[in-house]
Amino acid sequence: MTISDFDAIRPFGPEELPAAYDRLVADPQFRAVVAYLYPQIPFEMIEQKMRGCKTNLDFQMAFCYGFLENLTAKASLGIDIDTEAVDTNARYTFVSNHRDIVLDSALLDKLLVDAGFTTTCEVAIGDNLLSLPWVKDLVRINKSFIVERSLQPREMLMASKRMAEYMHYVISEKNDNVWIAQREGRAKDSNDRTQPSILKMMAMGGTGTHVERLQQLHIVPLAISYEFDPCDFLKAREFQLKRDNPDWKKGKSDDVESMKTGIMGFKGHIHYHCAPCIDEFLAQLPAETPKTDFFNIVAAHIDREIHRNYRIYPANYIAADMLDETSQKFFSAGKYSADERRQFEDYLQGQIAKIDIPGKDVDFLRERMLTMYANPLRNHIAASSQQ
Repeated sequence: MTISDFDAIRPFGPEELPAAYDRLVADPQFRAVVAYLYPQIPFEMIEQKMRGCKTNLDFQMAFCYGFLENLTAKASLGIDIDTEAVDTNARYTFVSNHRDIVLDSALLDKLLVDAGFTTTCEVAIGDNLLSLPWVKDLVRINKSFIVERSLQPREMLMASKRMAEYMHYVISEKNDNVWIAQREGRAKDSNDRTQPSILKMMAMGGTGTHVERLQQLHIVPLAISYEFDPCDFLKAREFQLKRDNPDWKKGKSDDVESMKTGIMGFKGHIHYHCAPCIDEFLAQLPAETPKTDFFNIVAAHIDREIHRNYRIYPANYIAADMLDETSQKFFSAGKYSADERRQFEDYLQGQIAKIDIPGKDVDFLRERMLTMYANPLRNHIAASSQQ
């Protein structure tokens, strides 16, 4: 396959960037966003700097890297990555749990550069987030490829195959990394599970057996741990709205609010952890494993690797104890102090206070939020005991 086979979904190539810059510069909405982000800098200077970027990576280093550095300085207590299990000269498909619509992959790009990788990632992004033409242009400048979601079943099959072929093309021909979430949409309750269908899609590209096809992507399970999820109250709100009206659907403004809150909100400490590439694990699977079982087994392995590599914070222990008022076992084990508990209870109260919906059910919202913080710990304990 050649690059032109992927024109509808791939990021822009260097020769397409000038035309994309022209469209952005002419878009009033884009100009308004730039003015909001860089109030002190004349737009002409931004435009000049942008036009000086000859590749997608140039653009990321000129704009995204510094933006993320400033953001993490303001909205977090520090961010780090453990890349001990991977080779910074190799290329991988990072499959991670999905906490934040924008930042999961954006922060990974910054961290890979910090860790010594010479490139970032091409990122899978759903077309449901790309309704504005300037946003679509911007993400394709920023090394994103498009996951087509709103299609008929037959078209969906063709689109999945094209996306799989493209992911293989990125690794083998472009010599770049790929990032994709382990599931469609974020796990609202933080009970992170890999959808076998994502792996089946990946195996639609490449050549050979399904084991060989997945090995050609060099999949690395990636655990993302935020101490605090700025969108926790929005996710809890969604749980109640769905509970009270099963037909309730998110609107476009909900996604925009989640993106904004996720980017700007306080996250505490942030940790990324690369598990070993799963190529060797795949090689050890019995050749006679039925295909349906195969994808479930691989998904379960990725889950275990993500779960055991979470960083567990006091908030996770406190939430588990608050859900199990009778035992308080983590407090007894010295996993947090009475002071930390008080601070977390204040935080929780403050987040719940932000929710404004008819028939607000505080007990339900509190339970949902506590579950979000307890689930990573529960999964970490379960995965660690299986080692």
